[in-house]
Amino acid sequence: MSDMNELVQRYLAAWNETDAAARQAVLAEVFAQDAVYTDPLVSVRGRDGLDATIAAVQGQFGGLVFSLGGTVDAHHDIARFTWHLGPEGGEPIVIGFDVAVIGDDGRISQVLGFLDKVPAGA
Repeated sequence: MSDMNELVQRYLAAWNETDAAARQAVLAEVFAQDAVYTDPLVSVRGRDGLDATIAAVQGQFGGLVFSLGGTVDAHHDIARFTWHLGPEGGEPIVIGFDVAVIGDDGRISQVLGFLDKVPAGA
C-alpha cells in the first residue's frame, strides 16, 4: 500500500470492523506482524494485541464509528492524522491524534496515539 491516505483509511476500517475474522484480515493487510501500538490507555505489540485492544474499545463504545477528522499529513515514512469516534455522521464523543510509522513493506510498524477529547468516566 503506497498511498498514505488509503493506508490510514484501512487503519480506521480495522477499528470499525466488528467481525473478528474480517478484522484480523484487515490487520494483516495494514500492520506489520510485530507492530507496536501505544496510547495513554494501552501499549501492545503484535496484531493479536491490537486485535484484542480494538475488540475492547468496540465493547466499550458499541455502535460508534471511527472516522478521519481531517487530512492526513505525511512525509517520508510517517503519517499523522486526527480521528473521531462517534455516531455515524454525528458529533464525535472521542477525538484522538495518531502518528503512524510505516515500515519498508508499506505496513504500519508503530502507532503513537494521543487522546484529545474523552468523555468523563471512559
